[in-house]
Amino acid sequence: MTTTTTAPRADGRVLALAHHAARAVLEGVLTRHGITFHQSVTLRAAAAAGGAPGRAELVDDVTGSLKADAALVSGVIDELAAAGLLETDPEDPARVRLTDAGRATYDATAAESAGLSARLYDGIPDEDLRVVGRVLTLITERANAVLATGA
Repeated sequence: MTTTTTAPRADGRVLALAHHAARAVLEGVLTRHGITFHQSVTLRAAAAAGGAPGRAELVDDVTGSLKADAALVSGVIDELAAAGLLETDPEDPARVRLTDAGRATYDATAAESAGLSARLYDGIPDEDLRVVGRVLTLITERANAVLATGA
C-alpha cells in the first residue's frame, strides 16, 4: 500500500489510473445488471431530473457529463428505451421517463455502487477527501473552459 511519504504527486496519469480502477469496479456492477457505463450515467441523470426529464435536456446533461457526442447519447437513450428502462412520456412526447424496471435498475446499481465506493474511500480522512474534491473540481472547471474555447 502507498503511504503519504511514497505517494506520487498528483498529475493526469495518477488521476487516470484512479478513474480507470474505480470505473472497472463500477463496470463489474453494471455488467451484473445488464447495462453499460453510458447507460448508467444516463439513468442516473434521468433519476436526478425527477425521473421524467425532457429528452433534449437529458441529452445535454449526459453529453456534458461524458464529454460525448449528442448523437451517441441519443443512441444510448434509444438503447435504454429498447431495453424497457426508459420510455417516451405519453403525455409529453418531448420527455422521457424511467420505467419501473429503469427505476429498479438505477436503484440497484446505485446501492451496490455506493457500497463499493464506501469500501474504496474507507479510512481516508475527511479533510483529505475535501482537498481532493476541491482540486478535482478546479481541474474539471479548467478542462471545461479549455473545451469551451475549442482548444
